[in-house]
Amino acid sequence: MHHPTHRISICTSCKHVGENCRPGYELIKRLRAAIDMAGDAITEEFEISGVACMAGCKHPCTVAYHSTRKATYLFGDITPEQDIEDLVSFAQQYAVLGDGWCSSVDRPGKLRAHTLARVPSMMLAIEDSAERLS
Repeated sequence: MHHPTHRISICTSCKHVGENCRPGYELIKRLRAAIDMAGDAITEEFEISGVACMAGCKHPCTVAYHSTRKATYLFGDITPEQDIEDLVSFAQQYAVLGDGWCSSVDRPGKLRAHTLARVPSMMLAIEDSAERLS
């Protein structure tokens, strides 16, 4: 059984200002369908899941792309009806980026201007125990 190596997390708490709708659920449904239609290679690489909150409340709906040893991206102001193609294109791009790092001009469409954060991958620095004792 193949295990996905990348994850797309979508906030399910985000609400449009003054409304009760939570666009994250619709975005998850639409993005899963679009990823499935994009073909086997991308479908096997990505897991899509909802997250209770990603603290992007002023920019609903928020979407994160992350993977081991890769930069994490957080995008905001994503609209389920309009931004699916850009999200799928970025998934295809992100899957082949060795460290996940790309410039804003390389991101597709709306994602160029709606990046809320790019977090470098975590690097663990382990000191030699002999050095710490001195």
